[in-house]
Amino acid sequence: MESSVENIIASAEVTTSRRGSFWVGLEPVSGPLGTVMRGPMFVEWEAPAEPQPDPPWVLVHGGGGQAIDYTITFDGRPGWSRLLVEQGHTVFVVDRPGHGRSPHHPDVLGPMGPQLGFEFLRPIFVPPAEGPDSNPAAHLHTQWPGGREPGDPVYDQCLCTSGPMLADPSEMHALEGRRLAELLDLVGPAIVVTHSAGGPGTFAGADARPNKVAALFAIETLGPPFLKRPEMGMDLAWGVASSPITYDPGVTDPSELDTVTDERADLGPIPITLQREPARRLAHLSQFPIAVVTAESSMFLGFDRHLVEFLAQGGCDVELVRLADHGVHGNGHMIMSERNNAETLRVLTDWAARKASLERH
Repeated sequence: MESSVENIIASAEVTTSRRGSFWVGLEPVSGPLGTVMRGPMFVEWEAPAEPQPDPPWVLVHGGGGQAIDYTITFDGRPGWSRLLVEQGHTVFVVDRPGHGRSPHHPDVLGPMGPQLGFEFLRPIFVPPAEGPDSNPAAHLHTQWPGGREPGDPVYDQCLCTSGPMLADPSEMHALEGRRLAELLDLVGPAIVVTHSAGGPGTFAGADARPNKVAALFAIETLGPPFLKRPEMGMDLAWGVASSPITYDPGVTDPSELDTVTDERADLGPIPITLQREPARRLAHLSQFPIAVVTAESSMFLGFDRHLVEFLAQGGCDVELVRLADHGVHGNGHMIMSERNNAETLRVLTDWAARKASLERH
């Protein structure tokens, strides 16, 4: 990464496009100093001068991240949003409620969870080849663009983006789902991309507006289905979210979902939890194609097929898209910010184009 602001500015590419921003979620509530907005979601958009006549892309960041995860890489290169615009696509990038430019005040949104620190993020983003923070494929991680310890300029940029999530996952997923649904009402049908802990709220929003989703990419999504992490307050009681998802026959409480947990050696070392057959259909999520995307050196390889099995059991048109199977190697969790981010994006755009071609024929 360049050491001076002058060099950073001078090295940036000059581009031409239309761009702007707005908020969704204009929900006024009373505060100590008057009326405030509760949990608005900031949306940044960019479009080429002559956009392609295909669906726009909506990019939802993960965990404690921000929209900047997609706009620029941690080492200063163009991010996926810019690359998509250069290919002729219109792009909407969000700061999920309580993140980045979407303000969080505990009196309005409720308590914050802990900020995600290096020790927590290390096994996810930069796993070492050996030791307790490693995973069976960690030695293959070659595309991270910087060092792997605080003090490295690239890794420090990564840590700067990391903030807290809401302490209540159920409220967080429900709020994110409502805000995404509002955005989809404005811009959909859209190709929706979600990452990591942004996945549950995105599933909730897509479930609320299935007719506004052209396709969904679930990249390294928080899971596996029905995950319970009491130390984080996390309980994906509805399968892919802590907030309601639409089933058929209908469910009014997640306790009505009859699940069974099995050891499945063919799916990895983690036990898989699915609905007991006959399974209820995922009435809304089954209305559009879904790609479950996983990187070659990721810890998510241990349970990515669990999500595929869960979605397929619910009647979804779902496909496992492992980057290595498409000739893209060396990636970890943050595939949109690594050295080969143009290659990782190409896997998504090729898949979307193939799905669109199949639908036309």
